[in-house]
Amino acid sequence: MNDRWKYQLKMGLFWGIFMNFFMILMDDKTLIEQVYSIDFYIRVLVYIAVGVFFMGYITWKEKNGKLFTWSS
Repeated sequence: MNDRWKYQLKMGLFWGIFMNFFMILMDDKTLIEQVYSIDFYIRVLVYIAVGVFFMGYITWKEKNGKLFTWSS
C-alpha cells in the first residue's frame, strides 16, 4: 500500500469516527437506541467512506501542495 492510501485511510477513519461521535451527541435519541438502529450503521459507513475517499484525498492534495510549492 502506498503512502497516499495510508494517509487517506488514517485521516479518513479519524474524520469519520470523529463526525459520528458528534452526530451521536447531537441527536435526541439515547445512545442505545441509536446503536441498535440500522440507520446508525449506514451513517457510520457513509461517514467513513466520505472521510477516506473525499476528505483524505483533499488533505493529501493540500499536504503535497505545501511540500512542492516554490518559495520566493
